[in-house]
Amino acid sequence: MTSPAPSSLPTTEAAILEAVALGIPAALSDLGALVRIPGIAWPAFDQTQLERSADAVAELARETGVFDEVRVLRAHVDDTEELGQPAVLATRVAKGGKPTILLYAHHDVQPPGDDELWQTPPFEPTVRDGRLYGRGAADDKAGIMAHIAALRAAAEVLGDDFDLGVSLFIEGEEEYGSRSFARFLRDNADALRADAIVVADSGNLDSHTPGLTVSLRGNARFTLTVRTLEHASHSGMFGGAVPDAMMAAVTLLATLWDADGAVAVQGMTAREGDTPAYSEETLRGETGLLEGVSPIGRDDILGRIWNKPSITITGIDATSVAQASNTLLPEVSVVISARVAPGQHAKDAFAAVEAHLRAHAPFGAELTFTDVDLGDGFLVDTSGWAVELTRGAMADGYGVDAVDLGVGGSIPFIADLVREFPGAQILVTGVEDPHSRAHSPNESLHLETFRNAVRTEALLLARMNAHDAAS
Repeated sequence: MTSPAPSSLPTTEAAILEAVALGIPAALSDLGALVRIPGIAWPAFDQTQLERSADAVAELARETGVFDEVRVLRAHVDDTEELGQPAVLATRVAKGGKPTILLYAHHDVQPPGDDELWQTPPFEPTVRDGRLYGRGAADDKAGIMAHIAALRAAAEVLGDDFDLGVSLFIEGEEEYGSRSFARFLRDNADALRADAIVVADSGNLDSHTPGLTVSLRGNARFTLTVRTLEHASHSGMFGGAVPDAMMAAVTLLATLWDADGAVAVQGMTAREGDTPAYSEETLRGETGLLEGVSPIGRDDILGRIWNKPSITITGIDATSVAQASNTLLPEVSVVISARVAPGQHAKDAFAAVEAHLRAHAPFGAELTFTDVDLGDGFLVDTSGWAVELTRGAMADGYGVDAVDLGVGGSIPFIADLVREFPGAQILVTGVEDPHSRAHSPNESLHLETFRNAVRTEALLLARMNAHDAAS
């Protein structure tokens, strides 16, 4: 059901909302076609699918008729000869003194994981109960289609009066660490330079309330290898005298948290900040927390997620249950994912975690740190004109005032955007709601949220088109 345009909106904006409503079926059909392409940037997967995905997005950009040029490009990874994954860059030069907006999303997706955990095939888009299910349906192919659908509506209504400069940057490796992102920005700085940058890769407070993300935690991810023996030994012959790597690893990892489950690493900081009301009942409903299992940490729940650090063990290499034998393991490796409070540099947080682990290594266990991946958090300057326009567009697009959000997840490449384009206003938006399950089995997009996100962005384009870049 289409929401009526607010009666207070100008005729042009009301017409844009009507164009959005008429265009939603086509947008969802195009989204379904994108979901069917399993474009995964990790090298273990078929990379030709990622090329298909980039080509499909480029064709969608061309069909809008908005852009002067649409290209599929790659950049080198740092200063190596290795090329990153294909990205789409479409550009349109501003006219008549209007500002330029850069629209970002990414077309690569997470691996699907265990297909048996999906109620329907991960790359077969399926609608049920007002949601579109499929890998990438929310993260972040819906972000792509929000941009495309909003551009279609704005171009249709504004016609020759559409003077806003627009750049569309659809990345192809966000889920794989954005390894060539910084180089891509440098190589294409002139084409990407903008007054405002919309990063459509976040979420909303709930399925009906829009959110403008104003803070993001950083991340420090690495592999820790714990070694105690030169070779495996019989657990019956030497158990009780020889510390195996699993015992050392479990003992060591347990020191990362206190009795409440809060991070116990000295040197990892927290940020002070107000958060909206959020109950334990809501947390349980949104996360599937089992009955009888308590939340971890202290103080208000959203403050724990938005403003405090967290540490999670996301992977482990050890003997599988099926292959278990009575053996003292010589070596165990784990992947540690630390989320860093906004305002602390990721390198400082990693240094704190490394120092903690080395200081607490039991029995003299040998520790090795590899595959370190760092990304700084982000705090938005909310005083700019583009932020004001975005909040107003959200209020009219959703019919509900926007809420400033912190997000517990990380978007490390935003630090690259800030560094390369310090004068641009960064607007972190998104189409996800708390039940989207991005990165998890049964990922889905709430269809009403998508419609409202398109309405919002189309209104933002129209209002930026009426804005003087010099003001």
